[in-house]
Order: sequence, then structure tokens, then C-alpha cells
Amino acid sequence: MNGKLPRYNKLILAFVEHVGLLVIGIATVVAASGEVMTMIKAGSVTLADLLMLFLYLEVLAMVGLYYGSGKLPVRFPLYIAIVALARYLILDMKEMNEWHMLAVSGAILLLTLSVLLIRYGHIRFPYPGDDASAELRATKDRNE
Repeated sequence: MNGKLPRYNKLILAFVEHVGLLVIGIATVVAASGEVMTMIKAGSVTLADLLMLFLYLEVLAMVGLYYGSGKLPVRFPLYIAIVALARYLILDMKEMNEWHMLAVSGAILLLTLSVLLIRYGHIRFPYPGDDASAELRATKDRNE
């Protein structure tokens, strides 16, 4: 019985994980559909609508990647945060003072530098058994 308990825990955790991913995927598709319906009713597409659809697409890509590989790169939530902050900056710029705009821009810059640092670290110090990083390094070595 003692050896079976961890296996059952893993199965339960995997089931809950898949249900959660399914809920996130369905909710994202519903939200994106609602956004498209709003654009159709309005008869126009704004930059805010496009950026929102891009955010939904990023969430779906993140869910798809997690389903496909079982891994979630930290970069995906950072990309989503960058686009969300850019959307906020673009849409609410008229109501912001200079310091608020600089703070949001600084946050975008910090997130961008974080992505760059994570990407560099992933290429320079790959995880054991990570074939994508090994392939990228081999390509880089051939080109040098």
C-alpha cells in the first residue's frame, strides 16, 4: 500500500492539472469569441481589440505548449505580461502622468531584460536532457 500511494497521488495531480488546463483553454476560447463578437457588433476593430486577441492567443499557445511538452517556460508568462503592460500603456496614456508612464515603461524594460537573461541562461546553461538547447548550441557552433 505504501508504494501505491505516491503513484495514485501523481495520477490525481496529473488529472487535476489536465482539467485545469482544459478549463483555462475553454475559458480563453470563450473570452476570445466574446471579443470577436464585440468587434463584429461594433463594426470596427481597434488596437485594443487586437492586443486583447494577441493576449488570448499567447495564453492558448502557453496551454498548448504545456500540453505538448509537459513543461512551461517562464518566458511565456513574461511575454503575456509585456503585452498586457504595453496594452495598458497604449490605452490609458492620456490619463497617465509622466512618472506613471515611465514606471510602466520601466516595468516593460525590466521584463524584456528578464526574458533576455532567461534566454541567455537557457542557451548557455541548458538543463540536462534538453535537446532543444543542445541543438541550438550545435547550430550556433557550426555558424561560428
